[in-house]
Amino acid sequence: MARIAIIGVGAIGGVIAALLQQAGRHEVVLCVRRPLAGLTVDTPDGPVKVQATVVTDPADVGAVDWVLVATKAYDVAGAAKWLERLRAEGAPVAVLQNGVEHRERFVPYVPMDAILPVIVDCPAERQSPERVHQRGAMHLKATEGELGRAFVELFAGTAADAVVVSDFVTVAWRKLCHNAAGVLPALLLQPSGVLRGEAIGETALQIVRECAAVGRAEGARLDDDVAEAVLRAYRASPADGVNSLHADRLAGRPMEIDARNGVIVRLGKKYGIPTPCNQMAVALLEASIADPRTL
Repeated sequence: MARIAIIGVGAIGGVIAALLQQAGRHEVVLCVRRPLAGLTVDTPDGPVKVQATVVTDPADVGAVDWVLVATKAYDVAGAAKWLERLRAEGAPVAVLQNGVEHRERFVPYVPMDAILPVIVDCPAERQSPERVHQRGAMHLKATEGELGRAFVELFAGTAADAVVVSDFVTVAWRKLCHNAAGVLPALLLQPSGVLRGEAIGETALQIVRECAAVGRAEGARLDDDVAEAVLRAYRASPADGVNSLHADRLAGRPMEIDARNGVIVRLGKKYGIPTPCNQMAVALLEASIADPRTL
């Protein structure tokens, strides 16, 4: 049995909590800002009422065996305040976030060798603080090694598809290629079906090609037709789909602009790779939420 703390009980954190409960051998601690009356996850197999310890103050929590961080990528500071107490006995920290900078975000707070980057793929929405709707399977890809294998073992006997991967850099950048194109529906306030249009589809291709070029400079092995594959995937998905960036904008929440598109621009400058489409997308999305009185 493991004592596992989850920081960030949104859509992904909620599904993870339900899966760990399904394992039937773990003690789960939910680290939240405000008290929860309960947590129910509507899984593809039916609703799961999560039985877990809920803690709102880091001072009230003791050491655990694992820390799973499922906050948004921009909320590292919010997660960091929990880490000193949770890691009192050296617990590893699995970072279940978007982007390609999992370790870089947390190395100021956690030793490098205790950080486990994990790529998450699971369609889910937080309908309220107490309810999450999971629309599809949970896929988890962890870096290969002792920590990765121990993480995967946490989910043995559950519905999660948890595996270790030998080329994490490629896996992470492949997902970023997909996420990068999602900036267009968020900008246009249109569901994913908007990418079926010819002109906007061409723009999506350019965004993904820029991402792939930067990813290759970072060591990712991406196919030459990765952009076309991403666009095909969007066009084959439900036309009314709303990605998390779009959902956050609709709800007036902070958005993962930097983790999804800003990182492409930043690393592009590092390698001298032009990223004009991503640069424009970032500028437009940031301007859409800016207060003109403060500019």
